[in-house]
Amino acid sequence: MPRPPKAPPAPKISDAEWTVMKVLWERGASTVAEVVKELEGRLHWKPRTVQTLIRRLAEKGALAVETVGREFRYSPAVAQDECQHEESRSFLERVFDGRLTPFVAGLMEREQVSKDDLEALRKVLREAEMNLKK
Repeated sequence: MPRPPKAPPAPKISDAEWTVMKVLWERGASTVAEVVKELEGRLHWKPRTVQTLIRRLAEKGALAVETVGREFRYSPAVAQDECQHEESRSFLERVFDGRLTPFVAGLMEREQVSKDDLEALRKVLREAEMNLKK
């Protein structure tokens, strides 16, 4: 069975842009004013900063823009898990030469890992192993 065509990679998103994207992934379609209000109290960004970040995200193709009356509504054009995957892949490539084992081993040596986390990791590894056998 042929594989579906590979989707283009999710756009590169800066740390500040991630903050805005998280709001939009959670809220769905929103105006700049609604995103500003959501971020009030968490960050000390001026509305103009949020507007600039939203504009950049739209230019990158991460946000879709819809005109509603005299307002623009922005909604995610890429899924959160796609962006997380792209960011993870990029990080692994840059820092660990694309190798997963040294990353996981280093993390497990230095961080607290619960029994639930270990069991979840075992399950993921078992499923990955089953997929290799297919």
